[in-house]
Amino acid sequence: MTQAVPKAPSVAAERTPDQPWRVPLSNVDPDAELQQAAADAVASGWWSAGPRVAEFERRFADMCGGGTALAVANGTAALHLALLVLGCGPGDEVIVPSLNFVAAANVIGRVGATPVFCDICGEDDLTLDPADVESAITPRSRAVVVMHYGGHPCDMERLLDLAARHGLAVVEDAAHAPGATLGGRCLGGLGDIGCFSFFANKNLPIGEGGMVLTSDAGLAERLRLLRSHGMTTMSWDRHRGHANTYDVLVPGFNYRMDDIRAALGIVHLERLAARNAARGRIVEEYRAELDGWNGIQMPFRPRGSASPAHHLAVILLPASVSRDAVRSSLAGERVQTSVHYPPTHCFSWYRDTARSRPLPVTESLADRLLTLPLYPDMEADAVSAVIDAVRVAVRSPRGGPTPPT
Repeated sequence: MTQAVPKAPSVAAERTPDQPWRVPLSNVDPDAELQQAAADAVASGWWSAGPRVAEFERRFADMCGGGTALAVANGTAALHLALLVLGCGPGDEVIVPSLNFVAAANVIGRVGATPVFCDICGEDDLTLDPADVESAITPRSRAVVVMHYGGHPCDMERLLDLAARHGLAVVEDAAHAPGATLGGRCLGGLGDIGCFSFFANKNLPIGEGGMVLTSDAGLAERLRLLRSHGMTTMSWDRHRGHANTYDVLVPGFNYRMDDIRAALGIVHLERLAARNAARGRIVEEYRAELDGWNGIQMPFRPRGSASPAHHLAVILLPASVSRDAVRSSLAGERVQTSVHYPPTHCFSWYRDTARSRPLPVTESLADRLLTLPLYPDMEADAVSAVIDAVRVAVRSPRGGPTPPT
């Protein structure tokens, strides 16, 4: 089957260091409290996984309503560990949305399984389509990785029902969704294992880092072992006198988090709800000013019992408009944009290694996706600048700036 290959995002919309963005895509504020938390961790002399990691894990699990939370080096490590402890391996298929960061597909391949890409629901819902998931299931299917795109929940009721009927494990890729809930329950805590990312542009940013969350004690113990070389105790346990040696039960990895980054995570946990709410207010301002304007659409209208994390502010451009031209126009106004994401099934590697399936919705929308700046402390004039720049860029039929009159 010949697949339509959406164009790769242009790099023409980048700025050089001497031309800083007036409105960056995301932003971090290394305020005094964060600096002091990092300094205290450094001054403690315990820089690897220690008391701050343990505290971060406890607090994160409490926020999620229970279970075991284990801090890891990054979100990709979280996904890798999740697939390993669920037994995914050679001969298995793992279902995953193509509209996703490539890390999910990469780790599926690295455990020896085959990624099976599925479609998204539609223009207003860019998450995994349960109907397409069901059509992708075969006797080789072992698990499904659901991705809460932009911090908005998938249709977990239908997906969990499908998984139960077909004997599939469910991994929640909640990289975009710390603090988001569905029906009062935290995303990442609904499937077998939840995986989070704390990359510098995420809702809970610490630079690099991640978390795995599970309510299954057996899975938690296997995750704990694989995270740290398969050892029965860690350095912090031995330092506190809880053990004086260790055994190795399985060949594992060094996927630990350090105390310095955990210290930042503890501070950000206290701020997460307020910062997610601030993101939501900015998204709704974008929606009020841009959704429906000159053919622009903004997915994820408020719905039901979902309380999103609002990680991304994504718009769909009219099909007749050039995204590259729009991005160039915004870059000319020093407004940074991005694309989340080039569909994974269109990358060269996955055209050859994944099971081929038609993904008409993903392919029809891929070239229309545009991610606008979004961060909690974004000031009103920055939001207005983005709105004005988008309106100018989409005003002409070709998607470029309005010609002078």
